[in-house]
Amino acid sequence: MTLVTLSEVVQPALKGGYAVAGLVCLGWEDMRAYVAAAEAERAPVILQAGPSCREHTPLPVLGMMFRYLADSVDVPIVAHLDHGYTLEECREAIESGFSSVMFDGSRKTLTENIAETAAIAEMAHAAGVSCEGEIGFVGYSGGEMSAGTDPSEAAQFARETGVDAMAISVGNVHLQQDREGGLDEPRIRAIEALTEVPLVIHGGSGVPLAQREALAAGSSICKFNIGTELRMAFGAALHQAVTADPDRFDRVQILKETHDPVMDAARVAIRAVGASGRG
Repeated sequence: MTLVTLSEVVQPALKGGYAVAGLVCLGWEDMRAYVAAAEAERAPVILQAGPSCREHTPLPVLGMMFRYLADSVDVPIVAHLDHGYTLEECREAIESGFSSVMFDGSRKTLTENIAETAAIAEMAHAAGVSCEGEIGFVGYSGGEMSAGTDPSEAAQFARETGVDAMAISVGNVHLQQDREGGLDEPRIRAIEALTEVPLVIHGGSGVPLAQREALAAGSSICKFNIGTELRMAFGAALHQAVTADPDRFDRVQILKETHDPVMDAARVAIRAVGASGRG
């Protein structure tokens, strides 16, 4: 089995000048393609079960799927809960075999966020599981606006919670469908000057590939979450498979045709953060 914790992949990334791709999963077809991409690239990857994934598939089932896939390859695989909103949800993920949990208290006050994240980090560490937290709020394209991370608050958050990785808001947004944005590098430098914890970028699909590559190699950002660009690759492949033969109805045969395009898109995401050959 190659199941590992988040700390076991981001700490080498921090020292080695690269980052690891946190690949957002929605179902069996995409997570299987991500693991195939990781094996092809000889790279570690983080399989992430976010709220929409958990709405579709229960956590105990996802835990078994992730662990089965980790068993099938010889590169490091992290089974990660993304955007857990309660201690109970994080506990269920740990009990379901996840090796990492992310608690999102970013909508709470600083005091509440620190207290709740610290409690979850303590619970996770007692179970041999990593914990990611978030300080500053990462908004959504066409939805809630971001609230940028204050560097001094980030330092306090890292110090008082004991998290293994810290998600920050530095111009990144969730669900962005183009790469015309870009991250606030002076703010990143101010944050990493005050803390040594590995940093995480949510909404990585909106970050230009060249900036991902540069920051992975030359900053404390050790994890880029990638979801939208992979969903777009899946959707395009599925649409083509369905429309190519309107008389075809077997979903297994249709879904098979998403595998290679999604695997190829995941390989691009892995290469962009410098993780190829690191597994």
